Amino acid sequence: MKSLETLFSDLKDIKVVDSSIPYSQYTPLDLSASNMELNQLNISDPTEFEIYIENLLTKNKAAVAYGGYNEVRSLYKRSTHFNDSNTEERNIHIGLDLWIKAGTPVLAALDGKVHSFQNNNNLGDYGPTIILEHQLENQIFYTLYGHLALESIAFINVGDFFAKGQQLALLGNSSVNGDYAPHLHFQIIKNINANLGDYPGVCSKSKLAYYLENCPNPNLLLKIY
Repeated sequence: MKSLETLFSDLKDIKVVDSSIPYSQYTPLDLSASNMELNQLNISDPTEFEIYIENLLTKNKAAVAYGGYNEVRSLYKRSTHFNDSNTEERNIHIGLDLWIKAGTPVLAALDGKVHSFQNNNNLGDYGPTIILEHQLENQIFYTLYGHLALESIAFINVGDFFAKGQQLALLGNSSVNGDYAPHLHFQIIKNINANLGDYPGVCSKSKLAYYLENCPNPNLLLKIY
């Protein structure tokens, strides 16, 4: 039986935001705790954060900033959703973020059906979220699309089919997307267990090995870099 990662290697031409933007117009964004530039910013302010990203895009003549898989970040410290006194800190990002303006079309990565959706409206959470279920050969897996606009989950139903590249949603702004600069959190999930409309996108160090295995690098599918 082929692994999911092997099946991904044979796939081409996959986009999850605005298909008119070539990958040559994508630029990396480092949001790790080691990026000293972030110390000069109030990253809990989505407006200031968005200006930082816009300046990065302009500097690099790019349309989309990407990154974040297996990245240790400090920006989750602001929210008790990720940190409380009774649990280990969750600060390692296990999806891929694509930073682009609100209202940008979000596309289904592959043919799939709506597994579940939900508005995860905690501070720093996904906001409106859609999870699709896919099958490649004999492998069933899921893709998660987080930080969407509210209207994206207003008229869909569990079981709805979306073709590869079909518009699934729109990106939300900071008022609905968990209080972030606009971006898509895109994540692959092998075993979703009983989760509906939500799945951890940030994990603790002690659980990292499990999540890296269960949530492989989305770039294996997208092939941005």
